[in-house]
Amino acid sequence: MLTIADTSAVPAVRSYIHWVAAPDAASVPQVRTRVRATLDGWRVPGEVVDALLLAVSELVGNVVRHAGGAGRMRVVVAAGGGWFRLEVADQGAGLPRLPAPRAEVDPESESGRGLLMVQLMTAELGGELSVVAHEFGKSVRVRVPAP
Repeated sequence: MLTIADTSAVPAVRSYIHWVAAPDAASVPQVRTRVRATLDGWRVPGEVVDALLLAVSELVGNVVRHAGGAGRMRVVVAAGGGWFRLEVADQGAGLPRLPAPRAEVDPESESGRGLLMVQLMTAELGGELSVVAHEFGKSVRVRVPAP
């Protein structure tokens, strides 16, 4: 079940929307659909939409896989100040390991590639991927320049 809140009055941010969801497998396509609708409504360029949709799929999938039993998940999409921002937060204790620059991936591995793909696509657009720990869990953030 997704809960939606539109807080357009956030200072210095042109548009801001977030959802709170249970971190289960059914939430992945629901969140992706809502992020797509939001980005389409903001008329975000296709290559940025593609990168942010890949990112939200991977990040929400990681929450479901690694922190599914740890409370709620929050997904934020914001536009303003020359940037598009996507943030996925959960209440899990573990922090994801961001890939090292020029990381090599084992071609036989069946996991561990998602954050690397997100990092590469984000970097290609001139953006960044980061992890922020806080007292209630963590947030993984993707930020790309708005053209």
